[in-house]
Parts: sequence; C-alpha cells; structure tokens
Amino acid sequence: MIRMAELSRSARKFQRYLEQQQLPLEVIELPASTRSAADAAAALDCDQAQIVKSMVFRAIGSDAPVVVLASGTNRVDESTIAEALGERIDKPDAKFVKQRTGFSIGGVAPIGHREPCVVFVDHDLLKHDILWAAAGTPHAVFRVDRPITDILGEHLMVSFG
Repeated sequence: MIRMAELSRSARKFQRYLEQQQLPLEVIELPASTRSAADAAAALDCDQAQIVKSMVFRAIGSDAPVVVLASGTNRVDESTIAEALGERIDKPDAKFVKQRTGFSIGGVAPIGHREPCVVFVDHDLLKHDILWAAAGTPHAVFRVDRPITDILGEHLMVSFG
C-alpha cells in the first residue's frame, strides 16, 4: 500500500479534501486496479459486498450528474433510479463524468464532487461495519468505518439487492 507522501496527484487531492472536511479517513493506493468491485475486493482481501460501487449517470431532462453508490455485489437498476429521480437517465461519456464530478471513471469517490450531484445510496451498504470506496483514481481507495451516510451530504436511499 502507498501512503500519503507517495500518493498520486489525484489521490493526494482527495486526501486533502478529507482533511479539510475533518474526516479522519486515509487514502491508500494499491498496485492492483480497483476499477471494478471484483478487482477492489481481490486487492483489499475483503468481501465484494464491502466495496462501494460508484456509478455516474446523467439526468436527461436537467443534464444533472447522478451518482449511485451501490454494494459491490448488487446490479444497479437504472429504471429504479429514473423512477426515484422523476426523469430518464443515461450513461454519460468519460468527459461528462470527469467535468461534472472531478473524477475519472473507475475512481469516482462518493464525496468531494466538483459540482453538486444527486446521490443515491444502496440500503445494502448500511449492512457492513467497514466499506471501501474509490478515492480519485482507479488505484486509490479509502476505508469507511462508519455508516456511509454519515459522511455524505444530501442523498436518497434506494434498494437493488
């Protein structure tokens, strides 16, 4: 594992964000990719359900970024999100994700987005005492040792499992 002094630029930026928010959470970078939930679980030697899968969608009518935080074992049901949101959604391109969240696909953190996003949280994430979430790059993660809803701003709960 790589510690703060050796973190990549994007991971250091996210670590500074955590510190500014007074969140005592530490970013680590792994040599193996954490781009998928399965990759992250293997690299961290944890259950795949403990991985916070971050997916970004675009609300078609409002063009708003929508971030879905789901358990690594659950499939995100886009129709459930669209119904809860009250408008259709689609999968945006990498440019939209980077411009609107500040993160590249595979490294979208659950917090610290460049602009306000509509955030949905999978109920199954509340079943675990420890979660691992992306921290700005496909190799960086941080450990969440409290309910993930405690570190989020405004959010909506949803079930996929």
